[in-house]
Amino acid sequence: MKRISVRLRELVLTETEKLAKILHENRNSYINQALDAYNKQQKRLLMAGRLKRESVLVATDSMHTLGEFEQSDNKIDADLRGMV
Repeated sequence: MKRISVRLRELVLTETEKLAKILHENRNSYINQALDAYNKQQKRLLMAGRLKRESVLVATDSMHTLGEFEQSDNKIDADLRGMV
């Protein structure tokens, strides 16, 4: 494990120490778990944003493809009418 120095606001440290004590965790373990949970949450938010952007791109491409199919279908219908 790496050792770092962190400055915390007094209120954050006090609350952290109280909660760690209630949960029977040492402060270091509690802070590690909190940071791990925060990192996972941030990763989920980043992934959600990425998926949203990619969904927009796929939807746009799908609408373009649908338009091409409709044009092809209309051309086939016109050709069939011309054959009658």
